[in-house]
Amino acid sequence: MTDHTLDQEKVKRWRLILGEAAEEKLQPLGAGATLDEESRIMDEALAAIYDGTAGSPGSPGGPGSRQAGGAGTGGVGVGSRKAGLGPSAPKLAKWLGDIRTFFPTDIVSVIQTDAIERRGLKQLLLEPELLSQVKPDIQMVATLMALKGMVPEQTKETARQLVQAVVEEITKRLSQELQRAVTGALNRRRHSPLPSISGLDWDRTIRRNLKHYDQERKLLLPEKVYFFDRARRSKEWTVILDIDQSGSMANSVIYASIIGSIFASMPALDTRVVAFDTEVVDLSEQCATDPVDMLFGIQLGGGTDINKSIAYCEPFISEPKKTLFILVSDLFEGGNRSEMLLRLEAMHQAGVKVLCLLALSDDGKPSYDENVAKKLASFGIPCFGCSPDRLPELIEGALKGQDLVQLANRITAANNL
Repeated sequence: MTDHTLDQEKVKRWRLILGEAAEEKLQPLGAGATLDEESRIMDEALAAIYDGTAGSPGSPGGPGSRQAGGAGTGGVGVGSRKAGLGPSAPKLAKWLGDIRTFFPTDIVSVIQTDAIERRGLKQLLLEPELLSQVKPDIQMVATLMALKGMVPEQTKETARQLVQAVVEEITKRLSQELQRAVTGALNRRRHSPLPSISGLDWDRTIRRNLKHYDQERKLLLPEKVYFFDRARRSKEWTVILDIDQSGSMANSVIYASIIGSIFASMPALDTRVVAFDTEVVDLSEQCATDPVDMLFGIQLGGGTDINKSIAYCEPFISEPKKTLFILVSDLFEGGNRSEMLLRLEAMHQAGVKVLCLLALSDDGKPSYDENVAKKLASFGIPCFGCSPDRLPELIEGALKGQDLVQLANRITAANNL
């Protein structure tokens, strides 16, 4: 590394230490003052906690009131920034996730503590009475998930009740339509009370009428014809939800996890719910029993190894043409990108219905790795953002065997209206 490169790194670190206000003064020192993409995310994460209204030296939020340093930051003193009001507390989940991605553990601990003390969360987390007055919404659930290791004993039950309320609200909002979508796709008689050839149970009809086989004419003359009825057989399809735990995916993680619990309640589906960062966690059992525990088992933030998670999911695919694989991720791969693409292409070629949801939320357009998304699209794997309310249409179409690319285009167009 040249002396010039070292100088640029020093300028960049000072820019992270001092914040945006110092950019104009640092610019003459070189291009290092202009942050690259990774540094920009680090800067936004720090700004969420430390930028804003100045405090007096030594007071909460005052310059120098908190110092942290370690590998990966070159001794960046996060306390050199000023505290202020900034974005509201519920938005901290994304930033805390980014912090865990780009900073070492010792600095993460300091920044999380500062988030509580400087952004008005300390009293909220310490007082059950205050926490119980918080409007239970998906943003606050994301924040509680991100800070779950710092929730004291006296408020844990209140925090759980808040999360439970959001889980119940989302389940009530989506469960009926999702169940209708799955039933509609698997029940071949849904559109007509009359038996039809598409609903004919060939296997059962033949077996039950073998005794009526006409040897001379070499014809099977069935005495009774059997049709599929509304009670579908158990575990007809396998649905795998592979969920990226990145901090920026907080809302998508929550929606996908709750939707996984709804799928798990349907006898016709064999449901697997997997969450990943650089490690893989199988949440299938918790998903089927207690979705609140499942959410508290998720760790928002950290690195991303999509390839590793796909490799974990592959053994669950026993019948490719009866498997729906939904990857919920922004596709920013930190692991083996080439191998990840090969796995997804092979899965698609084998007949698995593969979808990539870049976002599963009510928010705007997702941020994602466009190059990876284009590569997957060239395989015939649609990559798009989907609102939870459009998901039943997507699931029904996928299980019915509709063209997924056309289906994705239709849903994307509807989302943009």
